[in-house]
Amino acid sequence: MATEGIEAVFVETRNWGKTAGFFQELGYELETSAGDGSGVFRNGEGPYFVVVEIPADREPGVQVALKVPDAGLFRPGPAVEVATPFEDTHYGTREMTVRDPDGRLWSLQAPAKS
Repeated sequence: MATEGIEAVFVETRNWGKTAGFFQELGYELETSAGDGSGVFRNGEGPYFVVVEIPADREPGVQVALKVPDAGLFRPGPAVEVATPFEDTHYGTREMTVRDPDGRLWSLQAPAKS
């Protein structure tokens, strides 16, 4: 089983308000927010953005999440190094992280167990 493209992009920011305005100006709508400096932005059927405010002393990062339809059926080949196996997340999915040949980590997102 292969991935099905980009599911989401996780974006860390030092300023939630400015970053929210940036995505809204680009046509994204705030779908959900807990009022804690984080939220989900969507624009049509494409990948969504999860934006999280971080402390000013941290360097903001970006993480691309690839969609996996079924964590139980996914078996990466030998060219894919598994950094962490599928685990439940606090946001209702199962996540595996894999490392590419240059050492970058990639997130694979699958639906939670039924």
